[in-house]
Amino acid sequence: MSMAGEEPENLRERTVSDFGDQWLRYSDNSGFYGSLELLQDVFGPLLAPESIAGRRVADIGSGTGRIVQMLMAAGAQHVTAIEPSQAFSVLEANTRHYGERVRCLNLRGDEIPEEGFDLVVSIGVLHHIPEPRPVVKAAWRALRPGGRAAIWLYGQEGNETYLALVRPLRAVTTHLPHALLAALSGLLTAGLGLYVAACRLLPLPLRGYMRNVVRRLTWEKRYLTIYDQLNPAYARYYRREEAVELLRSAGFTDVQLHHRHDYSWAVTGLRPTAANGA
Repeated sequence: MSMAGEEPENLRERTVSDFGDQWLRYSDNSGFYGSLELLQDVFGPLLAPESIAGRRVADIGSGTGRIVQMLMAAGAQHVTAIEPSQAFSVLEANTRHYGERVRCLNLRGDEIPEEGFDLVVSIGVLHHIPEPRPVVKAAWRALRPGGRAAIWLYGQEGNETYLALVRPLRAVTTHLPHALLAALSGLLTAGLGLYVAACRLLPLPLRGYMRNVVRRLTWEKRYLTIYDQLNPAYARYYRREEAVELLRSAGFTDVQLHHRHDYSWAVTGLRPTAANGA
């Protein structure tokens, strides 16, 4: 996860910096990697495109605007994109063609404006924040009563073999300079291609994810997926009950989970109306 004993604030700042550098280097969101299809795969039955269409949405941790692109493809009326890193300029450039339908804010997730959004999403972000509860609570405050949050988190269940390999590796890679990390990621991408091919024939770990998602990514996006796993200073893998409690502790009700390809958690929760206890 991180170096033992490192302060949460230092970890947060280092992780934001890591991602900022990453997104300045890798800014393209083309193909399946930035598609509505992939958004549907992430949330499964929890978040249909028609529940996004015509809605005012906030995206916490927008990076290069990949999730904004997905939300706009789903028909969102307006998206507020929140990104704290130095890659904010990339986010602005990648979303400029949407005009006034997208607003970019260079803020942390816990600084999301309280504007009564219909939906707040955060995909692949909260598991990189050492203390995510203030962000989840801020999302609750930012929603209108009856609004919904949708998050995606790394999971522990179903990921045991992968974690046995990646955790020792991350203890090294989180401290590598870019050139070495890029070279290692390239080698691992070649190996990933062989693993994807093997999953067509054998019941290997993460087979569903490999066949339904990774197989559809270009070499460059497979490389970026690996780099993204090895680069950030902090990463947490959530158990089912931890994912549920993360939303419930902030006041969300009707918390629902989807075990995506049996390795990660998509979670949604409702900000209740005054009539049912907000």
